[in-house]
Amino acid sequence: MSSSTGGPATAAAGTDPFGAGAGGILRQPRAVWATAGASVVAFMGIGLVDPILPSIAKGLRATPSQVSLLFTSYFLITAVAMLVTGFVSSRIGGRATLLLGLALVVVFAGLAGTSDSVAQLVGFRAGWGLGNALFVSTALAVIVGAAAGGSAAAILLYESALGLGMACGPLLGALLGDASWRYPFFGTAFLMAVGFLCITAFLKEQPKPARKTSLLDPIRALGHGGLASAAVSAFFYNYTFFTVLAFTPFVLNMTPYKSGAVFFAWGVLLAVFSVVVAPRMQERFGSLKVLGGSLVLLAADVLVLGYGDHTTAVVCTILSGAFIGVNNTVYTELALGVSDAPRPVASAGYNFVRWFAAAAAPYLAPKIEEWSDIRMPFVVGAATAVVGAVVVAVRRKALTLPQALDSARAGGTPTAGELQPRHATEDGVTISAN
Repeated sequence: MSSSTGGPATAAAGTDPFGAGAGGILRQPRAVWATAGASVVAFMGIGLVDPILPSIAKGLRATPSQVSLLFTSYFLITAVAMLVTGFVSSRIGGRATLLLGLALVVVFAGLAGTSDSVAQLVGFRAGWGLGNALFVSTALAVIVGAAAGGSAAAILLYESALGLGMACGPLLGALLGDASWRYPFFGTAFLMAVGFLCITAFLKEQPKPARKTSLLDPIRALGHGGLASAAVSAFFYNYTFFTVLAFTPFVLNMTPYKSGAVFFAWGVLLAVFSVVVAPRMQERFGSLKVLGGSLVLLAADVLVLGYGDHTTAVVCTILSGAFIGVNNTVYTELALGVSDAPRPVASAGYNFVRWFAAAAAPYLAPKIEEWSDIRMPFVVGAATAVVGAVVVAVRRKALTLPQALDSARAGGTPTAGELQPRHATEDGVTISAN
């Protein structure tokens, strides 16, 4: 597909990425499965608290806006940490960075379960966010470096871990949180400790990059018009995304089991549309058309969610997972390929911008409700998704993926100096755009 369409699918046309052959996603070394398994648990931590937000508010006698700070502190630290992770990993190596991140999650997730106040819980979630940033930002590079079947299979495996984690997080939160809101935090600490042991046993040290990353490199990378446009568009999209994720549980006002079931279905759609549907849509229509259309549909869905009855709100919450899955996949490609900066540097700058919206939305949504009514947070969320789509439309030329990257994603062989220099083993740690 030509670059004028904005880029084709990630997977090669006519291949079976889930096959068990030499290039299939399922035929991987133990180190890859250990890292992917820990990644699932890491992504579970994002939606883990969704079903138990009302229970936490009740148990700690807190307001929705206070409890929503669990997301705000988590993602605020994650945003800032994007400037640090490449700096750290390019000096101590990928394996050590993974283990450091896992250790921090184990400690702070366990401490979160012992909290006696919202302030303590918010503080421990901030430490958890730092650990998760170090781990998640490094995991993709490690998987790409160790996976069989090339980078396409590795990225597909990573996106599968993302979707599975986002789907299972609310389910685990509901199952454990039905007994006590503290148990999901202890459960996460235990699972991440298992991941720590698996990576210690199965993952060898990855080659260190030839050049060390500085703290200012990600900021300099944002000087590229395409990367800056992708980051700004993703900023507005992320506000919508986390309005749904963090504020909807209070609107649905369901038991942990029912809320967990809703967000499990939401996560399943996210996973399926991210890994299976989005690449096919990109191949047919082009990445930018798919992204713009998906953002507009997400805006419409969120608006109906806010104005519909309870059943409609449940359906729209689940349906939003489909649009979010598509958006995540396309934004990942844009962040990793639209500029000529090394992948770790470009993605760090991109994530630094967009995660601030993930920190703002959970806090502002309940505040907007207090200032107006329960519908207005969704009106604002719909508006930000539309703004994201407008940025894509206005900056279409700047956001067009380079032809070399388009060819590689469509199954072609990249030429020397086009795609290969972006591999983790040469440029360091790739920071996930998901």
